[in-house]
Amino acid sequence: MKLTAFLVAALVVTLTAAFEAQTPMYGSPITAELAKKVAAPALAEARKNNWMMAVAIVDPNGDLVYFEKMDDTQNGSVDVAIAKARSAARFKRPTKAFQDALAAGGEGLRILALDGAVPVEGGVPIVVGGKIVGAIGASGGTSQQDGVVAAAGIAAIK
Repeated sequence: MKLTAFLVAALVVTLTAAFEAQTPMYGSPITAELAKKVAAPALAEARKNNWMMAVAIVDPNGDLVYFEKMDDTQNGSVDVAIAKARSAARFKRPTKAFQDALAAGGEGLRILALDGAVPVEGGVPIVVGGKIVGAIGASGGTSQQDGVVAAAGIAAIK
């Protein structure tokens, strides 16, 4: 019995360490200057495709650092863009991961119980030097279009 308990404890420690090794740590908060550099190509991608978008950049705590809403973007996208960015920053993963888990059903439905987790594509952590410095959130199109816009912003700093 003691051996089983020991093996279970060892497995938990090993799995926890493996997860932490794969998940970036938080870094210093994104600066306003870098936030604008991330938002600009995201908005350019939206304009190129005639998608009316709201784009939010948050720090690792999920607090807003930069925001821009294109003319004629639906008003509801303001809160959604911020929520997507906040979710990506606080949970250290793209919001598409939540969308995919929810779409799979079964245990993926647990996503609905996570306060602040937004299960819609369009939120992506911003990683600089291997550390999460913030996140971008885009809203205004389909979730796939929102994801394309957010990815364009991320690509600008890689």
